[in-house]
Amino acid sequence: MSIDNIIAQAVARAVKELYGVETDPASIVPQTTKKEFEGNLTVVVFPWVKAARKSPEAVGTEIGNWLVDNEPAVNRFNVIKGFLNIVIEPGYFTSMLRHIAETPDYGFKKTTDESPLVMVEYSSPNTNKPLHLGHVRNNLLGYSLSRILSACGNRVVKTNIVNDRGIHICKSMLAWKKWGDGATPESTGKKGDHLIGDFYVLFDKHYKAELKELIGKGLSEEEAEKQSPLMLEAREMLRRWEQKDPEVRKLWEMMNNWVYAGFDETYKRLGVDFDKIYYESNTYLEGKDKVLEGLEKGIMYRKDDGSVWADLTDAGLDHKLLLRSDGTSVYMTQDIGTAKLRYQDFPIDKMIYVVGNEQNYHFQVLSLLLDRLGFKWGKDLVHFSYGMVELPEGKMKSREGTVVDADDLMDEMIQGAREVSAERGKGDFTPEESEEIARIVGMGALKYFLLKVDPRKNMTFNPKESIDFNGNTGPFIQYTYARIRSVLRKAADAGYKAEGYEAVVPNEKEISLIQHLADYPSVVAEAGRSYSPALIANYVYDLVKEYNQFYHDYSILNEPDASVRALRLALSAEVARVVKSGMSLLGIEVPERM
Repeated sequence: MSIDNIIAQAVARAVKELYGVETDPASIVPQTTKKEFEGNLTVVVFPWVKAARKSPEAVGTEIGNWLVDNEPAVNRFNVIKGFLNIVIEPGYFTSMLRHIAETPDYGFKKTTDESPLVMVEYSSPNTNKPLHLGHVRNNLLGYSLSRILSACGNRVVKTNIVNDRGIHICKSMLAWKKWGDGATPESTGKKGDHLIGDFYVLFDKHYKAELKELIGKGLSEEEAEKQSPLMLEAREMLRRWEQKDPEVRKLWEMMNNWVYAGFDETYKRLGVDFDKIYYESNTYLEGKDKVLEGLEKGIMYRKDDGSVWADLTDAGLDHKLLLRSDGTSVYMTQDIGTAKLRYQDFPIDKMIYVVGNEQNYHFQVLSLLLDRLGFKWGKDLVHFSYGMVELPEGKMKSREGTVVDADDLMDEMIQGAREVSAERGKGDFTPEESEEIARIVGMGALKYFLLKVDPRKNMTFNPKESIDFNGNTGPFIQYTYARIRSVLRKAADAGYKAEGYEAVVPNEKEISLIQHLADYPSVVAEAGRSYSPALIANYVYDLVKEYNQFYHDYSILNEPDASVRALRLALSAEVARVVKSGMSLLGIEVPERM
């Protein structure tokens, strides 16, 4: 049993004996004592103040005295207002370490057939351009969140909705048709998503030139946009697509398939995947049906021009358009259709959308509409709203071709890792091993830098800073893990084992490390509750920082006392295991050697 559970159960017994109050031990959650106070664990006593009819200080003192007298794990205590700070008997940390070492999948809850089914949607790319830095943050957040929720005992379905229809797709198609000269990924040597992205940029270039010419002839900007032959052609192509014109559909399928092949390559390099992919070309008609069903039930209303709307003013929102007067769908309609298909495929208990914070209002509306249309998870859907990511140079724009391409970014990160490794000049590796380490370190630097920041905040990604081997970075954590694995290999070669340390009383630094390890399950649980991979990232960093101080201050392999050496080896092994586990929740690999 963990020390948290021991203390929670002891406090529950104390409260019953002292005040006659039955308390579920599971509701008592000891927290790590703040550094400025003496203690290992802190229990908040306010819940029992009313029953005791005493001040919080008096209640804390009475419970503390009871624990010292009745619970062998408690050495002493102090009370600050309503907070009971408990000092654990040092010897108990040894049994705590043993408990951690003997717990498979430490920190994780088991998943059963009865566990809640959570669907996480992330990525949501358009098929008119390659994935960029913003998509990278989205994918990493969504994938990491999926792993964390699974570790918290949920069944998780990872899903993607591909925006494969609309005017933006037609712009790329029209540009290819006009200026592509039959170009293919094979003939150009380009990934399909990059090739199509080039034509999207090319359309914009010609379109802007056309607008300039029309405005030069005396038209207003608005008139020029309406009369632009290019834009009229693109809109005509979209109409033909919606009418299932064979020629347009054939071109659309061919170009989309090039893009999907490119996306798959990028996803594989990023280390993310999906259990189910949905396509807007399949979902927008489903959404239309669902909206018409809502119209019949009086949930929506039709205006004189034939458009369909939802009145959300009773919820403090406005009127929302769902079908245009010509019967075509809007994004909201597509999201309703996607929800319908998903609910048919999976009996979802919770739906989480990983989408940037510029869509906050959209998801407020979607939640209301899905609830009114009868989706049981609609009211409680989660919009995992994250901030934008920029480079030190500023914002990115797809139409102008100024985005930071995901593939180029990954190449740059791996090259950066190669250069840093060459400067450090450490390790006797084959070229293949060196390349694999550069890949693991480069990708780890990218992922960690993007995930360590509170997801809700906007952030600036600095590639150079992320690859640093010092400070709160992926490479710093990876290097510490490789160092521990090296120590454990040398110990095995010398015949040393992490056994027979039960009678050792750990020193202060060892106790601090064990307590850090003991915090891991609660950190994983909190990361799942608050949807924050950043909690895991910063926990791992703090653990690694603490271990490095310990490693600096105390010898492991040269410790003459065999039982103390065994304790330190066990402690090192568990730190490495938790570091690997925590980094895996972030989708980050750790190398055995560096």
